[in-house]
Amino acid sequence: MFIHEMTVDECSGALKKARLGRLACAQDNQPYIVPINFAFDGTYIYGFTTLGQKIEWTRLNPLVCFEVDEVVSHNEWMSIVVFGRYEELPDKPEYEKERIRAHAYLQKRAMWWEPAYISQEHREQLHSLTPIFFRIHVEKMTGHRATFDKCEAVPTSALVASLNKRGWLEKLLNH
Repeated sequence: MFIHEMTVDECSGALKKARLGRLACAQDNQPYIVPINFAFDGTYIYGFTTLGQKIEWTRLNPLVCFEVDEVVSHNEWMSIVVFGRYEELPDKPEYEKERIRAHAYLQKRAMWWEPAYISQEHREQLHSLTPIFFRIHVEKMTGHRATFDKCEAVPTSALVASLNKRGWLEKLLNH
């Protein structure tokens, strides 16, 4: 396989298409990472959640990391890591424009509100169901993608000839 460094434009394009990412935060030297549905507008990563550990931690330490990947096979994949700063978009008049923008981008995604409203914990604690919109200011992003290397492929005719000489089980056991 060949591993290529992705350009910022390639990373941005992939982020715009992706739906699920992983938000990482840290508190007292302890990292924490959770999957979230998100939307990317080219400048900010927008998310939606309810009160929980990630919000408590990001309020105390707004420096976050965000990761998106796509795996086709072991030698065809893409991974993007974003370093940024968490910003909550509270339900206040001065944030109305930003909240409307976040909602507009998020609602383009099917089931954008999951998993925030799904957990059993939230069903039992109605006060924690208050919607929290947030965005991540992208400060730096890096990405890598792997592509198939044709030199690594076993020619089909050679594989068939090899299997015809010995049974597959015998070949496996004697390997």
